[in-house]
Parts: sequence; structure tokens; C-alpha cells
Amino acid sequence: MRYILSFALLLSFISCKQEQETPKVSYEENKSSQSTTPKDSSEFKVADLPILMEGSNYLIHPIGDVRVYDVEGRTYGSSKANQISYAISNYNRFEITGFLDNLNFQHIDSTQVKPLTNQKIQIQSATFLNTLAAKTKKQIMVYTLVDADTNKDGKINQNDIRSLYLSTTSGRKFTKISTNFQEVIDWNIIEAQNRLYFRCIEDMNKNGAFDKNDKVHYHYVNLLANEWKVEMYTPN
Repeated sequence: MRYILSFALLLSFISCKQEQETPKVSYEENKSSQSTTPKDSSEFKVADLPILMEGSNYLIHPIGDVRVYDVEGRTYGSSKANQISYAISNYNRFEITGFLDNLNFQHIDSTQVKPLTNQKIQIQSATFLNTLAAKTKKQIMVYTLVDADTNKDGKINQNDIRSLYLSTTSGRKFTKISTNFQEVIDWNIIEAQNRLYFRCIEDMNKNGAFDKNDKVHYHYVNLLANEWKVEMYTPN
């Protein structure tokens, strides 16, 4: 089961094709890493309808922004109209994708809802390891997300470095397993070992982009361990 992050990259291209390309990393110290962009008054937070993944006891509520777009009016005598989309995420049985601000978790027998994190992030995918759960009873989620404004443009979005996280299906033990300033390329589950393998690339020449002159790092995590400890390995 291999997860190459092409879908998120495609979504990123579609949503950003009208924007000027920016580097993934900025090393200018005089720029603030905190967001300084005023909040768009046309955006507001909303939750998708809850999702219950097969084999899990927790509802997941995707949280994101609804955008109001100005479009040319189609009614005679009207120059503009508002177009609103309430679609926050996409779901295909064991994976949620999109550009999400957070995920809220709720046990099916409870009314209490808890957020995955209080940190400002952008979640691009959340995957339930269903075959691992069926085999070992360990229920684990894998996330690809952005957790820092690495290009220092005042925003946390798909133009920043993508990281890899784990949690339980209750949203607890939310843990970063990739290294800061290393972009996640892909990840893979080897069920015979109960391990998650993943690759990251590091901007070795500090030019702000990832290219052939940079270094690829290889890692794995024992998913059954009480603490998810990242190990490095060298396949070549």
C-alpha cells in the first residue's frame, strides 16, 4: 500500500494556478514566520457532515473555510452574483483529502467533540490504516499536512513544506514523525513488519526549492510501539 502525494499536488496546482509561484522555503531572517495577512471577510469556518470510517468508533468532522466568490451575473440586468461552495473535503472510504483547517473527533456513543490540534495547520490528507487495524487492533491515522509558514509569505498553505504526522483514530497522540524543513515525498505501509516507511527531501543547497542537488532521507516507524520512534535507514 503506497501513498504518493500526487492528488494533493494536483489540487494545489488547480487552486493556485492563478497565483505567482513562491519557493517552499525562505531563509530571510527579517521576515516574520507568523501570518500577517488580514483575514478575508468572505471566508468563514464550517464543518462537513461527519465521517465514520469502517472499523473505527470515532466520527470525524472535517473543518475548513467556505469561500464566497464574485462571479459575473447570469441574470439580465445583474453584473455580479455570489457563488458559494460548502464542500470542505473529499472522502473515499479510508481517506479524507482537501485543504482543511482541522479535524474534530467524536466517539459514536458521546456528544463530546475534540479537535485534533489547537495548532494552526493545513491538513491535505488523513488516512485510516484499516488493514493494520484489522490485523493488530491498533487504530492509527496518517496525515500529510502543513504546520509552518516555511516560505514566510504570511500564510500556511500548500506552498509551504508538507510534513507527516500520526495519531490514533480518536485524534489522540498527534505526533510529527518527519523532520522540520524536510518535504515528505511519499509513504508506504509494510504490513509484514507493521512499519510505516517514508521519504523526505532536504534543501541542501539552501536555494529555497527542492531539486536534483538536494538530499533524500529514508525513515521508518514501528507502528505497534508504545512511542512512535523514527529510525533512519540507507537503501542505496
